[in-house]
This record gives sequence, structure tokens and C-alpha cells, in this order.
Amino acid sequence: MNPSHDATLRARTEDLARALDLAGPRLDAATAERVRTAVEGVRQRLDLGVDHTVVALAGGTGSGKSSLFNKISRLSFADVGVKRPTTARVTACSWSDEADPLLDWVGVDRERRITHSEVLEGDGAGAMAGLVLLDLPDHDSVEPAHREVVDRVLPLVDLLVWVVDPQKYADDALHSGYLRAQVGSESSMVVVLNQVDTVPDSQRDNLVEDLERLLADDGLHDVFVQPVSARTGEGVARVREVLEEACARRSVAAGRAAAELDAAGSALLAQTPADVPWRLDAAVDRELEPVVAATGLDAVASQVGAAVRNRYGMPELPAPDRDAIALARARWLTRAGASLRPGWQRSLAESAASADQLRAAVTAALREVDLDVSGPRHARALRRVAWVCLALGVVLGVVGGLALGDVLSLAQPWGLVLAASGGALVVAAAVLAVVRVVQRRRKARRRQEEVRSEGRRAVRDVLVARLGEPTERVLGEHRQVRDHALSVRELPSAAPLTGSHRLPTADEIAASSTDATDEGDRAGAVT
Repeated sequence: MNPSHDATLRARTEDLARALDLAGPRLDAATAERVRTAVEGVRQRLDLGVDHTVVALAGGTGSGKSSLFNKISRLSFADVGVKRPTTARVTACSWSDEADPLLDWVGVDRERRITHSEVLEGDGAGAMAGLVLLDLPDHDSVEPAHREVVDRVLPLVDLLVWVVDPQKYADDALHSGYLRAQVGSESSMVVVLNQVDTVPDSQRDNLVEDLERLLADDGLHDVFVQPVSARTGEGVARVREVLEEACARRSVAAGRAAAELDAAGSALLAQTPADVPWRLDAAVDRELEPVVAATGLDAVASQVGAAVRNRYGMPELPAPDRDAIALARARWLTRAGASLRPGWQRSLAESAASADQLRAAVTAALREVDLDVSGPRHARALRRVAWVCLALGVVLGVVGGLALGDVLSLAQPWGLVLAASGGALVVAAAVLAVVRVVQRRRKARRRQEEVRSEGRRAVRDVLVARLGEPTERVLGEHRQVRDHALSVRELPSAAPLTGSHRLPTADEIAASSTDATDEGDRAGAVT
């Protein structure tokens, strides 16, 4: 494998692992298990290295997998069952003396392994070096244990060779249960149509074309299809060429791992949709007025204003209406979680304050609102001055009036001066009274607005802290999970296997490295 591919696969695997950790229980069990299996499988496969190419022969009952296994390996090691089903165990033939750790990882029993001798290969021994060939149980067996083994092993192999026969190649169990799930893995899969010796020569091309059509209907394009006969040996040499190409290319392991990551990433992206149209300020603004109305804040603010004007009354805020608070919370969660999957919606509801917690927090916050109903500053001094002016004006006016009426004997013009002064003081007292009333009304309006504004700020702060911040946190983790899943990008697609065994040239390797670097630069620029 290209070292840069290895590093990229490891980075993609860790991104997927971080996404899985962030999502946690908010993923459905099937998706979480699929992603976890992909992460663990690719990690283990990379840790084992890519000096081996794991190829599995998979197929249904009677397809001739074991016979083909024996033909390819030039041994008679696999069980060719006459009585069905045969065994639920995997058989392995390795063209390497160092494949045991890999076979332990795949789960092949020790007694079901055989190491190939170079003597059997002759001059072609090196072409198959590193190959590990597996014969899997029948995927359509009546024994559930057989299918369980197939389902467990398939994600672990580098190249899948599906062996089908002329009678059952269109079986829906194969196409709907397995092949359609392999979309995206075409470069690490081939299909072998076995038992063609039972088909008239005039019908073989039509049979292959029909199989290719069914694969295309499954979404699998450019998959290499090879007709063979394990009984006569027809086409087996071509299959061996495909395996030799896979061993030489070494990028089959990378392609298979990349396909596993892509499939897991796609499943994760399906649980984290991109369109989550939610903004904190807009969400708070939508629910602020309904919650404020539930507290009776505006009525209390009016009471404060009246108390300031009238100099009596002691307003207090009642407990908010619980049903209104619960309804506001429900609307909040519905809007914020409209685009989320059920697991994320549950997480959002659990992270937000409950209706009772929200009601208690609003009540506590409003208790801190100042409901002071005292009048304007210096109001008492103005009142005292006004009373003094009024009293003094009355006294002076009476004395001046008595003097002008010759009731009191005062030198002129003191009677007129006293009367005029008394009148001026009475007018001043009236003006001071009016000023005091105007100031009190102004203060009443200001206090009413202050209580309303302060109360709204208190309610808004509660909505932000108890609903907004938890929602932002959950949606932020949702975005992070999606970003990590998106970063699990596929390596440059490997070419389909064709059996044309040829190692890449130095110029091709250099061009591939340059293309990968340019692609990374473009991705970084877009990001």
C-alpha cells in the first residue's frame, strides 16, 4: 500500500472513531455497531500490515466455492460437500509462512489452515506471494451459524470473489442481502460464474450479459465477471491472474478498507443531516414573549407604575403559569430538533431544562427584579417646601389683606407688598405641587419600563442558560460528528480488477502521489 494511503486511512479511521465517540448513544444501535465494526476492523487490518492480500470465496449452496478453492490452490483441502450444509468453519490457504496472526484476526481455526508450497506454483510462485485465500460457508445455508460466519468475515477481507452458478445467479437473497450492500466496493470485488460447462456454448454470452445487467441494477458497475468451470478447469487460470493482480497491486487492501470507511461514514451521515436551521437569538426571541406573558410581568410593571404615581401599593410577581412554560419548552424543542434523528432529539430534550426546572429558574430570576415604588428623589423636600410656601403665602396674604382693609395699622405700601408676596407664595406652592406630580408620573413611567425591561432581560437570560446553551452544545456536537464523517473521504478509486497482471511504473507512482497531493491542497482550499 502507498504509505500516504496508509496514513490517510489511519486519519480517516480516527476521524470516524471521534465521530462515534461524540455521537455516543444518540446513534441508533445498528448504525453505531456498523461504524464501530468498521473502525475496529480497519484499525486491526492496518496494524497487521498489508503484506498479505485476503481473498474470500463467497457464494450460495451448490455454487462450487470449495471446488474452485481447490482448483485455485491446486490442493484438495477444502470440503467439497455432497450433503448440505457442510461446515460453518472457514478454510484458508496462504501463500505465506507468516499469515497466522492475520488468520487469527479473521478467525480461521488452526486445523482449517494450510500453507501453500512453492513447489506447486513452479515459476509463478512469486506472483501469488502474500495471498490468503478463504473458503467461506454458504451465505444461504439453512444453518444460521453459516450466515453468521459469512457476515462476520466479509468486512474483514481485501477482495471478495462472489461465486455464483447458472441456476441461482439471480437469487434475490444474494442480490438484496449482500451484493447491493457492496456498492462502492467494486474495485475490490469480482464475480465468478461457475459451472459454465453445464451451459450450451450458444447461451454463455447471454448468461454473462444477464448477470452483468443484474449487477448494474444493484448499483455495481464495472465489476469483473469471469465464467469458469471448477470441474473442467475452464477459466480458472483467468481467476488466478485476477488474484495475482490483486497481490501485485497491494492497493486492494486500501480500497477495501476505504470502502468500509465510506460505507460507515455514509451510515453516520444519514444519522446527522446537514440542514439544521437553528439560531440562538431567533429561538430566544420567538419564546421570550410567551414566557413573559406567563409570568404576568407586564401587569406587575403597570402596578409598580401606579404605586409610584399614587404613593401606595406593593406589587409582587406571581409564579409563572406552568402549562404556558411547558408549552414554550415543547415548541423550543420541536423547532430546534425538527431536522434531527430520534436519538439526537432525545439528547436535546434530556440536555434542556425540564418544564419545572425552567419555571423555577424564571421565578428565581424575577425575584431579583427591583420592584421599588418610591417616588422621585427630593419628592418629600418639594412637598415640604410647597406646604411652607402655601402656609406662608396664606399668612402673608391674610395680613396684607387686613392691612389694606385698615384692619391692621401698617405703613403703606407694606399691606400691598405683603398681599402680593402672599399671593406669589401660593402660586409658587401650586407650581411646586404641579412639578411634583409631573415628576412622580415621569418616575412612574420610567419605573414601569425599568421593571418591564429588567424582567425581560432576566427571562431572556434564563432561556439562554437553560434552553439555548444546551441546545447549542448538542447541535455543536451534531455538527462535529457530521464534519468528522465528511472528512472520511475515499482514497483515489482503485481501478477494477481485470486479470491483466501488471505492476505500476515509477512514473505512474509519481503521478499518483502528485494527484493525491493536489487533491489534498484543493480540499484544504475549499475548507
